[in-house]
Amino acid sequence: MEGLLDHPLRETLTRVGGIDRCVSEFIRVTGTLLPERAFTRVVPELLQGGRTRAGTPVRAQLLGSDEACLADNAARLASLGPAGIDLNFGCPAKVVNRHGGGAMLLQDPELVHRIVAAVRRAVPAHMPVSAKMRLGFNDDTRAEDCAQAIEAAGADELVVHARTKVHGYKPPAYWERVADIRAVVRLPMVANGEIWTVEDARRCREVSGCQSLMLGRGMVSDPGLALAIRGGAGIAWSALLPLMLDFWAHVSRRVEPRHRAGRLKQWLNYLRRTYPEAQAAYDAVRTLNDPRQVAAAVFGEAAARIDIPAPRRRAWAEARERDEEVPA
Repeated sequence: MEGLLDHPLRETLTRVGGIDRCVSEFIRVTGTLLPERAFTRVVPELLQGGRTRAGTPVRAQLLGSDEACLADNAARLASLGPAGIDLNFGCPAKVVNRHGGGAMLLQDPELVHRIVAAVRRAVPAHMPVSAKMRLGFNDDTRAEDCAQAIEAAGADELVVHARTKVHGYKPPAYWERVADIRAVVRLPMVANGEIWTVEDARRCREVSGCQSLMLGRGMVSDPGLALAIRGGAGIAWSALLPLMLDFWAHVSRRVEPRHRAGRLKQWLNYLRRTYPEAQAAYDAVRTLNDPRQVAAAVFGEAAARIDIPAPRRRAWAEARERDEEVPA
């Protein structure tokens, strides 16, 4: 979930609990061997043993279409110690698909096989290599072919988002097609798509036959969803609010000031699906752009105690003066 479920949100959601592991947002590979900082910028957990502060393992995800270049980057990434490497065959974004990445690759099972095989060969045998795919691009006629190609190439696990690229994120998710894929491959599978509630999780498991589930927007909207699926009580707004303040502290240290308000409003927009308090907070900040005003409206006086290190403030100011990309 590029631009949303990044490091600060992973840190927060894994502290709530119930999550076995995370997969990072994708790292785009486009013909060059990336420097180590390109990986640690997207996956800072690589600097802390490949885990969030709560101890949850994080797999780093790569996206691209050049098998040799992906293999080279996977080898470098593996040397940094992620909990595994995931390959993206599911992104529906037009700009990604236009450059031959993400779900576009599902039109060519042979290329999918070559990519997975090349990465598997490049990565130490003990390190898991997984893949995430949609049911297809224009339709789902090659779903089984792609899954079999991924299995034959040596992947350790397959996540299936139960929609095609054309479906986008429109409900429903076609969990029954995940069951069809399970019938033709033997590698461990994970079902994904339209899991917003405990009841959705129950039905997805029943229809797909997968006991393992990947949560995306449902977890962002309801941070206690994983706990609730495991039989727990979820998390109340009063308990979530301090974790949100911690999220805001991470955002304040990593995100340039003019973009901070949008990050908090973006999450509140999802949270209001579950919490009436989030709806009230979103209404209060919807038209605000000053991060201090937004934080004060949501967190009150506690927001003022968050301090941004002086070197980071100077780096932002210098980057703006040079009209360069603001450092993370």
